[in-house]
Amino acid sequence: MDARSESELAPMKKRTMVERKSDRELVVTRTVNGPARIVFEAWTKPELFRQWWVPKSLGMSLLSCEMDVRVGGGYRLVFAHGDSQSAFFGTYVEVTPHSRLVWTNEEGGESAQVTTVTFEEKGGKTLLVMHDLYPSKEALDEAIASGSTGDGTDETFDQLEELLVTLGAAPPV
Repeated sequence: MDARSESELAPMKKRTMVERKSDRELVVTRTVNGPARIVFEAWTKPELFRQWWVPKSLGMSLLSCEMDVRVGGGYRLVFAHGDSQSAFFGTYVEVTPHSRLVWTNEEGGESAQVTTVTFEEKGGKTLLVMHDLYPSKEALDEAIASGSTGDGTDETFDQLEELLVTLGAAPPV
């Protein structure tokens, strides 16, 4: 791994840890203030998900958020940035309420990226572990170079924390 990649994957400014585990694996870890049940809902209800998923500082918007959160169900997210739009879509492989989600990211054209998120409640807080398995080293390198694994990740989880406060899940942080 080159020095640039290592610096981009260093511990984030707050409580989000992004770590490259291998040529194809990236793991993001964060403890959020809220019970797993409510955190899981924020990941699986489109009306909640769209409120926190896109880092506000990027100047992007989530135009469309379709989610059929069940094994074999799919999702489709359409983002806008300036005059351009991009869609991300895939299939839910595993759905275990309040503890685990697994989905594919199929827009890349090659083998699908697989994302696994676990939700482990500890004392009213939830440890989130998001594990991305990319189809190739090059695909992960591209994700790192694009910045999608950097500060935006921390900001995204900050926005999740803000949403959890509005849902009554946690006191303000």
